[in-house]
Amino acid sequence: MNRDELDGKAKQVKGKVKQGIGDLTDDERLREEGVEDEAEGEVQETYGTARRKVGQAVKDLGEKIKR
Repeated sequence: MNRDELDGKAKQVKGKVKQGIGDLTDDERLREEGVEDEAEGEVQETYGTARRKVGQAVKDLGEKIKR
């Protein structure tokens, strides 16, 4: 797991917490911020996962070429 994946997961959790607090306090603005934070976290986590997989594929290809 890389930094983007971890940061993305953290943003998702932060967003869910904001949504929950917004629901409890009837604060629509806070709830919407939470939805945005969660979506941003999902995108960042997906980017990090893709980056990690591409890096692993390049590493695997390099090892096959060495053989």
